[in-house]
Amino acid sequence: MSGRSKSSGRWLQEHFSDPFVKRAKSQGFRSRAVFKLEEIDRRENLLRQGQVCLDLGAAPGAWSQYAQQRVGRAGRVIATDILEMVPLAGVEFVQGDFREPEVFDALLARCPPRSVDVLLSDMAPNLSGVDAIDQPRSMNLSELALELAGRVLKREGTALIKVFQGVGFEELVRGARLQFGTVKLMKPQASRSRSPELYLLAKAFVMV
Repeated sequence: MSGRSKSSGRWLQEHFSDPFVKRAKSQGFRSRAVFKLEEIDRRENLLRQGQVCLDLGAAPGAWSQYAQQRVGRAGRVIATDILEMVPLAGVEFVQGDFREPEVFDALLARCPPRSVDVLLSDMAPNLSGVDAIDQPRSMNLSELALELAGRVLKREGTALIKVFQGVGFEELVRGARLQFGTVKLMKPQASRSRSPELYLLAKAFVMV
């Protein structure tokens, strides 16, 4: 059997030398992605004690870990993912594809309409490397997150959603601006520079 490809070898070398990977490990977080949320939270004051937070695409759980620390015992964190997630203290987890009715119903049983202060989505599809395939998949997940935000957020609630620049991106941003008082795009330092990902921060949800 042949060894690892050169590209996978480079990825592993980059991954294990990544300062964010090292920080996450030393601080007990499940992935480097936590520092994307931490930076945005520090700048924008997203998460506060006592809030209800819904975390989409949560596995392996770093964002949920961070959110639970921020909302504290008086708050709640509800997480969901297609993938399994090792249980986290203080985090309610629903496994499955929330596009499926039974999973969606289980999620809404925990966070019914107008009950959520902050919706987080770090969802991304498994990438094929073909933009014509990957971009529609990515955009669909962003649109689903924004649609769910419109259903569960309280008035003045906040959504933070991973988005990818490409076809459909401008339309998504325009749609967010119809529902929220403030919309901005952010690229935290922990996002790799070559990645097309951005985070759409939508604040002050307006119920229409």
